[in-house]
Amino acid sequence: MNTTFTKKFNVSQTWMRTFSISLTAAVLLAAFVGGCNKDETIAGPVVDHSAVNLHSTSSFAILAKSGVSATGVTSISGDIGLSPAAASYITGFGLIMDVTNTFATSSLVTASGKIYASDYTPPTPSKMTTAISDMEISYTDAAGRTSPNHTELGAGDITSMTLTAGLYKWGTGVLISSAGVTLSGSSTDVWIFQIGQDLTVANGAIITLSGGAVASNVFWQVAGQTTIGTTAAMKGIILCQTAISMNTGASLKGRALAQTAVTLAGNTVVNP
Repeated sequence: MNTTFTKKFNVSQTWMRTFSISLTAAVLLAAFVGGCNKDETIAGPVVDHSAVNLHSTSSFAILAKSGVSATGVTSISGDIGLSPAAASYITGFGLIMDVTNTFATSSLVTASGKIYASDYTPPTPSKMTTAISDMEISYTDAAGRTSPNHTELGAGDITSMTLTAGLYKWGTGVLISSAGVTLSGSSTDVWIFQIGQDLTVANGAIITLSGGAVASNVFWQVAGQTTIGTTAAMKGIILCQTAISMNTGASLKGRALAQTAVTLAGNTVVNP
């Protein structure tokens, strides 16, 4: 074979291979670009970090199933509800029955707040059955959120941390010591804390909301008991499967929604 022809043939083969590779890459690129609008963002799996729907419980500052008790100088802004236990298990409030017998008032509850119990005149029993059911639905919603941003953060001790919005999950209890914790985000950001055991907020601890964060978008789903220490300042909606206990001088900007009892000792609770 002619040497000149052989060289030209080899060069031609190399060029063809290069052209073929380039053409394949161009086709793949065109297919990718064609399938994507230039304004679209390519994102990972969608994670549901929307606020927990409280349904009919949204008017309640305190809601419980077995009892609500208060001692000391307590101030509640918002409604109080109890069911299936009767009104006799709401103690320390000096209940004043309304003429309709559908609700009561108390000097410890702001003028706009009412107190409801399962044995009051209809339609209150039905109202309370629905509220308790909605509380349990909201708890299940919060507990069932998946794809947490953080799991077992701080081995359950989040003291002194600054936490951005998201879903946080622990199989253990959670402790906030006296140095407190900061939740930093905007007014539309949502925090959901899934806690497998107890939530303990130590004496003097402050949950600080910064950057516009609001208490109504903070959800503490607690499988065990919630204890808020003396003079501690708690923020958020507490969805507790057992009891919520507030020690002397503690405050809550949020809601105490307990599937057993709520115990107060000279506290301030403000429905956000």
